[in-house]
Amino acid sequence: MRLSRRALLAATTAAASLPSAAAASERHGRLRTGFERLAADGYAVLDGQKVGIVTNPTGVTRDVRHIVDVMHADEKVDLRAVFGPEHGFRGTAQAGGSEGRYDDPATGLPVYDTYLKSGRPLADIFTASGVDTVVFDIQDVGARFYTYIWTLYDCMEAAQLAGKRFVVLDRPNPVTGRAAQGPVLHREFATFVGRQPISQAHGMTVAELARLFNGEFLTAPVPLETVRMTGWRRSEFYDAWGLPWVPPSPNMPTPDTALVYSGTCLFEGTNLSEGRGTTRPFELLGAEGIDGRWAVAANELGLPGVHFREAYFAPTFSKFQGKTIGGVQVHVHDRAAYDPVRTGVALLVTAKKAWSGFTWRSDNWIDKLTGSTQVRTMIDAGASTDEVVAGWRRELAAFRRVREEYLLYR
Repeated sequence: MRLSRRALLAATTAAASLPSAAAASERHGRLRTGFERLAADGYAVLDGQKVGIVTNPTGVTRDVRHIVDVMHADEKVDLRAVFGPEHGFRGTAQAGGSEGRYDDPATGLPVYDTYLKSGRPLADIFTASGVDTVVFDIQDVGARFYTYIWTLYDCMEAAQLAGKRFVVLDRPNPVTGRAAQGPVLHREFATFVGRQPISQAHGMTVAELARLFNGEFLTAPVPLETVRMTGWRRSEFYDAWGLPWVPPSPNMPTPDTALVYSGTCLFEGTNLSEGRGTTRPFELLGAEGIDGRWAVAANELGLPGVHFREAYFAPTFSKFQGKTIGGVQVHVHDRAAYDPVRTGVALLVTAKKAWSGFTWRSDNWIDKLTGSTQVRTMIDAGASTDEVVAGWRRELAAFRRVREEYLLYR
């Protein structure tokens, strides 16, 4: 990884100036998002610019007005276009879908589809939109394979190719920013669920990731500005801040989902249900033929901060649609002690031992999710949870050292 751009990064990355109201709020400990600070400062960072914004239903104010609606109604902003990611700008599409190109009925603004677009084709969309500055404001959930951070990466790269400024409005990492956890992606396994070598649970905000992408991974840096939050502490979870939770995607209904997601999403790479089609996606896991022995085996590990309940459920869509299946429900009782990635691996190890029907997806999707063949091949060879986790320790330590250079909050 390259560390030579830090001087340039410091020059090209700036926070919006903090108005007096925001300064008073920070002294009293209230969190202000990047958008709240941008608006309180009269959109000074966007002054004189034709603006386009990459956002989705999570781009809301504290009173749940969408920021596109707010900015469109404000004469201080020249908002010209919206760019929608996976699931779409207004959130009408399921996993693996988007809304396409249309004019937004509420504002009349053109909405462009960015999903699965990158490089020059995406740069051409930015050029065709006529904007000078591309703004990004989407709530992330802290996992490498959640696609919005790679929408961020692709849009930064495309903005650089198109000669556009890029502004990131920061929001909290809902599962804290305490530490990076899990395996680090190997570049030969790069896909849209992981473009670059970061850890499975990155422990960063989107503005910090933008700084990391600009300094380490983009072929040429984009002119980048970040509008930081004030009042955010790395150690606290989303519900500490009094912000509304808008599901970032249809199967991320609550902050509890985000808490387990960076571990249990690994079950997408197996023939077990990861709980899609239930009211508790990624907390419910199971398949036909599984009984209470799996929950017993998982509880015997004594994993910190979590219990497992024998559970039976019938998904309404996705794997095992309409069938009653058995498995476990993940119950986190101590969030501070809980390690989602270690827990996800432990559940894979115990599922394989407890259920003879366990298989990986035939396309080895698990390798794309974990970032290499290591987790799959070690589990197949009979490795324990501790042995699997030890296998990524050195690469994770190296990533943590690089990550430290780009953190905005302490």
